[in-house]
Amino acid sequence: MNAHTHESLISGKHLVVIEKGQKPGRALPKGAVTTEVGRHIRFNAAVLDTFDVKGFQPLHYDMLVLCAAIEFADRRWKRPFGWRRTLEVTVPVIDLKSWQKPEVLMSLHGVLNHLTGDTWRFSFVGAKDSSPIGSRQIPLDFGKTKTFAVAYSDGLDSRAVSALSGTRDEALCIRIAGKRQRRKTGDSFFTQIPFKVQGYRGHESSFRSRGFQFAAVAAIAAQLSSVARIMVPESGQGALGPVLLPLHNIYPDYRNHPTFFRKMERFITALLGYRGKFEQPRLWSTKGQTLRAFLDIPGKTERHLTSTHSCWQSRRVVNVGGRKQCGLCAACLLRRVSLHAAGVNEALDAYVVSDLAATDASSALSVIPLKADRDIMVEYGSVGARHLQHLAELAGLPDDALRVHASQIGAAIEESTEETLTKLRTMLGTHAVEWRAFLSAQGEQSFLKSWMDGGRYGRFE
Repeated sequence: MNAHTHESLISGKHLVVIEKGQKPGRALPKGAVTTEVGRHIRFNAAVLDTFDVKGFQPLHYDMLVLCAAIEFADRRWKRPFGWRRTLEVTVPVIDLKSWQKPEVLMSLHGVLNHLTGDTWRFSFVGAKDSSPIGSRQIPLDFGKTKTFAVAYSDGLDSRAVSALSGTRDEALCIRIAGKRQRRKTGDSFFTQIPFKVQGYRGHESSFRSRGFQFAAVAAIAAQLSSVARIMVPESGQGALGPVLLPLHNIYPDYRNHPTFFRKMERFITALLGYRGKFEQPRLWSTKGQTLRAFLDIPGKTERHLTSTHSCWQSRRVVNVGGRKQCGLCAACLLRRVSLHAAGVNEALDAYVVSDLAATDASSALSVIPLKADRDIMVEYGSVGARHLQHLAELAGLPDDALRVHASQIGAAIEESTEETLTKLRTMLGTHAVEWRAFLSAQGEQSFLKSWMDGGRYGRFE
């Protein structure tokens, strides 16, 4: 037993995936946790059926099982104070030879280590069961040829960028949510992630591997549809902000960063032989600029934007007075800033916390009945507001302070550091203008202003 394996077994962070009905063998490593396909990893037969088309191979099914196993491990073990964990995962696969290729293992470790900040180690064993789908090989028939794929949600960016990238007939909309969302006209395939993972007890909430899962499912759908271009809809603040300004003692969030997508492309090419390209057409635009560009498309109206959903909150707080968006989490604040920048006015009752001009947060949150929920909202809101403020302040930093980020991004998008630095500074400058205009519109007495000065609960904390 080598030192790394010993470390993994002592810490107990070893997951072994077993097939449906299989009993753990005697050779199961001491302290290992098992997860069973069909019990803990449950495939939705109806959704999985939307992937059962010409070109679907056992390797694709293997990848879906791998994604589920990664989610289980990522959420099963709580992070230490220093963030990094060592996670060892054993997965049964049908196409064992492909998974044992050195370039596949190397690129898989590389993309997940970079994305999550952990040390991942994978081993693959031959599966006894065959893939539950793949025998039909029914040709996809979209009527018209798809020219690009987009990981589609009900959010502002996916709505806008899908339209900006091409016509509705050209877009292959891949739903990457875990539950069925409202269908976009023409949706019939790839309507949601085809599996659910349960039984991990929810020890860890960061779930950084979600980005790998989304990208993998999007790549499978795009390959089956013979589409080489996969659009990443995130605009500049959302793609780059979490890496430019990571939270204290928190590993940077690379889920929408160009460096992650380059590593993901290498893994997908090594495993599937598919040379798909993740494109970020709005990387150097703010979300506000993206929404303005969308509204310039003939036939597009404010209603197309206001009917979207951005809120992160799934708590009971957003059910106050009917299902709404909270209005105060980081996603809602960026949404409100961006719609303001695009000149879009939302209904007064669009958010639970609608009045951002209130002089203190307690007044703005008075509609929320439970103090515990109000405290959670204050925590989310103050962190989100300060993030947008600090992102605006980056625009005023000297070049040397931004050059390390420009170098990393530039290498990923194959542009020079200086060219990337110019684009980065321009995007940050535009964000600063939009953020300050939004704050100004709330008035000098807004509790948001007090949060910028360090207060959280009121103007005179």
